[in-house]
Amino acid sequence: MNFDDLRRLSLKDVGNWPLVPKLLILGGVFLAIVALGALFDWKEQWDTLDRSQKEEGTLRDQYSQKKAKAINFDAYRAQLGEVEQSFGALVKQLPNRAEIDALLTDINQAGLGRGLVFELFKPAAQERMADFYAELPINLKITGSYHDMGAFASDVAQLPRIVTLNDVSIANDKGTLRMEAVAKTFRYLDDDEIAKQRALAKAKEKAKKK
Repeated sequence: MNFDDLRRLSLKDVGNWPLVPKLLILGGVFLAIVALGALFDWKEQWDTLDRSQKEEGTLRDQYSQKKAKAINFDAYRAQLGEVEQSFGALVKQLPNRAEIDALLTDINQAGLGRGLVFELFKPAAQERMADFYAELPINLKITGSYHDMGAFASDVAQLPRIVTLNDVSIANDKGTLRMEAVAKTFRYLDDDEIAKQRALAKAKEKAKKK
């Protein structure tokens, strides 16, 4: 059957068409139905399937992560115990409010014991409060020899309480060294102070949300 034979076919006599044209027409109708179904009905189902497959991948990843954590739970618990122990040891190096005055005296005596002269030893008027500790800066101006200043810094580092020297600057004034620095010491907060800090943090969070 050639193209001329196809042109002579009449739509009014489809029942008597040869097999090949009938199959072509049926194939075209089938493809049209598939295309319309894909356009108007299946597309939404494909989108749903795609979302479900992505969600399945996310859930599989979450499952793998949780499974790994469950397998290593004992190791995590042991690690947490070590962290808590280290944290407790650090907290013990923080004085309480009653011990601050004694610590300030220790810092002062560390300098005097090395023959240094304090031109300024001024604790800040107000502490900087954090979650569970308070930071107290102390402005220092000290004169003396290089060796004595180095020994003073070493003595401060070896104090049983945590003290750090910050913003250190040293100038030579006619053979005598003058050091300016900010010593920072820390103390842990008592229960009432910690509760107050938590209340302030919650209030700030609420203010941000508004």
